[in-house]
Amino acid sequence: MIDRLSAPKQPKDLMRYPNLLCIALCATSMLAFIACSKSSLPEPATTPTPAEAVTEATTPVGTVIYTSNGYKLTFTNNASGFDDATRQKFVNMYFSIYPQLLNRFYTGATKQVTFVIDPNYTGVAYTSGTTVTYSAAWLSSHPQDVDVLTHEVMHVVQAYTGGTPGWLTEGIADYVRYKYGVNNGPAGWSLPAWSSTQSYTNSYRVTARFLAWLELHVSSTIITSLNTALRNQTYTSNTWNQLTGKSVDQLWTDYSNSPAL
Repeated sequence: MIDRLSAPKQPKDLMRYPNLLCIALCATSMLAFIACSKSSLPEPATTPTPAEAVTEATTPVGTVIYTSNGYKLTFTNNASGFDDATRQKFVNMYFSIYPQLLNRFYTGATKQVTFVIDPNYTGVAYTSGTTVTYSAAWLSSHPQDVDVLTHEVMHVVQAYTGGTPGWLTEGIADYVRYKYGVNNGPAGWSLPAWSSTQSYTNSYRVTARFLAWLELHVSSTIITSLNTALRNQTYTSNTWNQLTGKSVDQLWTDYSNSPAL
């Protein structure tokens, strides 16, 4: 993993040198001791002010390219003051999680992805092609919510085109966050309990929980198979029957009758 930023320099403890030097020179002559005056030494480094400390803990504005094992991440930060710890988490997560998603869902997906930290975007995150844009404000106010990355990079893998149900696309992406996320608990993110007011078309976490239930109780390969059908543009309402022997409405009824995961 490439870490663009080196460890911050620590102030040198220069004040100890006069004592050590003087002890050595005093053994030879008193004149040498006089030569060890403060005026002959560099001034001690000053302790960083709080403002300087904050600067050292932020990622500079600009673009950095990271590569590892055939994968490439172009990281563009447009927000001054963006937390450098979050940048490092994003880099680590990309190279850890993204290859797992390719291996499971589509080995032909791109291995070159771009992240953009946008100070003007007021949402959370969105994916367009191979570029994922993240809200700097959201990450600043929700520093634990790094698994927005896990959800969004699945959209890069999905790359569905034409006639794909949005509720299923987002449900699969949140299922991926549920299965591959690394910080969902501290972020306060979880799948919701079943409710009679829900529908499988609610999308996101509601659909994700339904999919997790199907994987556990109906078919261990159903999410992978649904993803393939969506990407190949062969998905229809009859796909559920082909994969499970039941319609999606029948499956939802079964889930509603016994929704425990």
